[in-house]
Amino acid sequence: QVQLVESGGGLVQAGGSLRLSCAASGIIFGLSAMDWYCQAPWKQRELVASITSGGSTNYADPVKGRFTISRDNAKNTVYLVMNNLKPEDTAVYYCHLNRMGLVRHDLWGQGTQVTVSS
Repeated sequence: QVQLVESGGGLVQAGGSLRLSCAASGIIFGLSAMDWYCQAPWKQRELVASITSGGSTNYADPVKGRFTISRDNAKNTVYLVMNNLKPEDTAVYYCHLNRMGLVRHDLWGQGTQVTVSS
């Protein structure tokens, strides 16, 4: 079964940290390019960070220097470490498979809620 399962969300005070995890199954994870998106209430889903199969990363400007995306191919898992969280980071965070090898995909996890209190 092909699926992405996120975990690690929660309630944290401003300035705090969280680590999100996304466990993948049913895919060739080592060949997969993965993303983290977020969607705040009443807003469109936005790209937060990306990581290629080779480990190259890219970040949205608002999270540069605060968030780090990484992957563990042995565990079929991609992570998002979120430091110095701000109330405006409050959103549902989604894991996304965008490519496996040369083939584009569009697979989403169910999302995990992150709430940052001021």
